Amino acid sequence: MESLIQEFIDYLGHEKGLATNTLESYSRDLKQYYGFLSGDSTASLENASQSTIVAYLMYLRKQGKATATIARRLAALKAFYQFLVKENYVSSDPTNDLSSPKLERKLPKVLTVSEVERLLNQPDLSTPAGKRDKAMLELLYATGIRVSELVNLNILDVDLKEGFVRCMGKGSKERVVPVGDIAVSALRTYLEGARPKLVADAKEKALFVNHHGKRLTRQGFWKIVKKYATQAQIRKEITPHTLRHSFATHLLENGADIRAVQEMLGHADISTTQIYTHVTKDRLKDVYAKSHPRA
Repeated sequence: MESLIQEFIDYLGHEKGLATNTLESYSRDLKQYYGFLSGDSTASLENASQSTIVAYLMYLRKQGKATATIARRLAALKAFYQFLVKENYVSSDPTNDLSSPKLERKLPKVLTVSEVERLLNQPDLSTPAGKRDKAMLELLYATGIRVSELVNLNILDVDLKEGFVRCMGKGSKERVVPVGDIAVSALRTYLEGARPKLVADAKEKALFVNHHGKRLTRQGFWKIVKKYATQAQIRKEITPHTLRHSFATHLLENGADIRAVQEMLGHADISTTQIYTHVTKDRLKDVYAKSHPRA
């Protein structure tokens, strides 16, 4: 089964063009399903039935897995079995008639404009690392790109003169996003006065590098964000996508067209972007309730 999982992952990467993080998630989920099957001497990939899949989902529920996690595992199994049937490795798909558990759509956590400003003002601009951190935070809030897209940027992906950044999103889809003047200024300061001191190899293509002079990782950036959130005394729960969520919400609150926001975020389906309209409506209700004398 391990070789079939790898063949499936290769297929998703080469034929479907899925991102590395997505491929790793599929691989991890399917290997855990393999571990579940291995615990039953009578179960196998070939003879798995709908009852087998249901038993696996119940096993995940007993482990305390969230509904979203179970839905993701089932989606991985559905895609895997469809591939196996297509390639004639199995004769039938045991996931065929199973529907995904209904998800409770959680509204994303966002920062207020003042909280964003506090966060963005934390880096120490007297140090190369501080200039780098300032540039990263400003760029993330200015564009709403994903953290994975941020750390994968190369120097040539940024045009400071024209004010835009080119990034590769999910499904290897390229998009161009405008960058505001403040973020452009922070990037120029970093590129001219800090990156040359941080980079180890002059041929390094990565836009943002760590203290070893190599491309900064997603985990490395996340540690940086948490540090500055603590310094800024922000009590809200922060995630790697908090600035992305805040970017979208603040744009819509100030009258931006939802289609334009969808394009900048790189959402394939506008329903994904529409969740931010719910956030803005909730915040408007909150302001009304606190401010209107007869609310």
